[in-house]
Amino acid sequence: MSEAALDGAESRGVESLVNDWTADKQTHHVPWGKVMMWIFLVSDTFIFTCFLTGYMSARLSTTQPWPPQSEIFALSFGGDPIPLILIAIMTFILITSSGTMVLAVNYGYRKDKAKTFWLMCITALFGASFVGMQAFEWTKLIVDEGVRPWGNPFGAPQFGSVFFMITGFHGLHVSAGVIYLLTVAFKVKKGHYDKKGYEIVEIAGLYWHFVDLVWVFIFAFFYLL
Repeated sequence: MSEAALDGAESRGVESLVNDWTADKQTHHVPWGKVMMWIFLVSDTFIFTCFLTGYMSARLSTTQPWPPQSEIFALSFGGDPIPLILIAIMTFILITSSGTMVLAVNYGYRKDKAKTFWLMCITALFGASFVGMQAFEWTKLIVDEGVRPWGNPFGAPQFGSVFFMITGFHGLHVSAGVIYLLTVAFKVKKGHYDKKGYEIVEIAGLYWHFVDLVWVFIFAFFYLL
């Protein structure tokens, strides 16, 4: 091929690229909503990473004994207290909710509005149950155990501040997720996405799976270590 032909082909290639971008065409076939959700989740990952890093720093640097989580978060059902039983139930609920969310996404792409709606509602119900149990846990610690953000009767005063900060921020995410899921679910039921498509269900699922995954790290680092 001659040099002139190569220059012409290169020029047409550049013009084609410029035309694609200036015509507001989608370069990669990924919905903008999904891209923006991923950007939000990445930024949120940094925040939770900072929280958990700060927690580990406070725990390793304190000169006082760290409160025994297995005793503080124990719960009795009429017999001897069971260590971390409430936390284990909360963890099971969130993991189960990820399963129902996966099914909701699956039926969403099949355009089965009824099953998608009910599965998203069940997922939201699991989330609301989690928040309710967390509220019970907070009430127990504040009223019965005397834990405060600035101190507690069990040991290192930093315990209360990191506990309320980390679990409170995560609980806020779960609460927002419940509202988000229910909003999308009722729009699905009304046929709002019949023409637009059901990518929004998957986007909502990304958020919910992220919230569940973060809880796994909180459970491992805060309650088990």
